[in-house]
Amino acid sequence: MQAHELRPPKGARHKRKRVGRGDGSGHGSHSGRGSKGQKSRSGGGPRLGFEGGQTPLIKRLPRRRGFTNIFRVEYAPVNLKQLERFEEGTEVTPELLREVGIIKTLRQPVK
Repeated sequence: MQAHELRPPKGARHKRKRVGRGDGSGHGSHSGRGSKGQKSRSGGGPRLGFEGGQTPLIKRLPRRRGFTNIFRVEYAPVNLKQLERFEEGTEVTPELLREVGIIKTLRQPVK
């Protein structure tokens, strides 16, 4: 047996359902949509988010206020407890804090 001789097992593949092609096909007349009503029309059906007259979820939730400041500065926090490690009189610089492992990066200002 070779690749071009392979066939799927019987019943594994379905025929495409063609609707609206005459009553003899079994899917003519109403094309499987039933009779009349909103859902039988083209483009029919409620809009996205419609909840049948109930106040939609999007209107029930409070609006998100404020904005995101694009110039926001993130600080690397340092506790006083961590500063007690150093001997009195030592000049504590961001470089020293980085060396000891208190802060992770020098890109952020120390707070």
